[in-house]
Amino acid sequence: MFWGVAVVQLVAVGGDFGVVRGVRKGLLMPVLALWVWGWRGPRGLVWGLGWGWGGDVLLEVGGTVAFLAGMGCFAAGHVCYLRLFRRYGGFGGPRAAVRVRCSAYAVVCVVLVVLLWPGLDPGMRVPVALYSLLLTAMAAGAYGLGAAARTGGALFLLSDSLIATDLADWPQLPGPGVWVMATYAAGQMLLALGVLRASGGGPRAGRRGSGEGEVPGPASARAVPGAAAGAGQR
Repeated sequence: MFWGVAVVQLVAVGGDFGVVRGVRKGLLMPVLALWVWGWRGPRGLVWGLGWGWGGDVLLEVGGTVAFLAGMGCFAAGHVCYLRLFRRYGGFGGPRAAVRVRCSAYAVVCVVLVVLLWPGLDPGMRVPVALYSLLLTAMAAGAYGLGAAARTGGALFLLSDSLIATDLADWPQLPGPGVWVMATYAAGQMLLALGVLRASGGGPRAGRRGSGEGEVPGPASARAVPGAAAGAGQR
């Protein structure tokens, strides 16, 4: 269902169907959050997607105040993700490797902000810089959580970077809204999948037919007695 909503959203963005785009955009994160809840995902993940929904709606409103409020919602979502990554080992592993990874993402953050800075409105410079710090920290934590989360974090970073280049009046790719939405939707889905797998829930590769240790699907998960349910231009 999530991918169905995402495809309709991409068509609406590409065809500039404003009403459809606004309605479908408002459904994207709630649908994904319901999917996470159905798999007994961590509560923090549902909150993170909820903040993403708030950001989606506010960015659709338009205007500087709504944009800054939407950015604040996405920032809150990144904080939720960072807490989850810390809990499930996103920053774990050999210290040297973690330092190299975090340093690499820090360089990406600094380079991005330095390049964008001259083209940004004076009132947007500090908020964009602070948001970029949270965004790259989220991507760095996602990297340590497996292939799905790693890819999702990178796509989310790319999506928001494309929005930032538009704010700075950089030349844009053809159909910029489509690229932003495609990378954002895929990024959120892969982040959710990565966190679900790290938490021991969700669909997992290599578990089919093994019997022992299989993860229950959404319907069966809710049927388990005592199971706790429900344990960010876009």
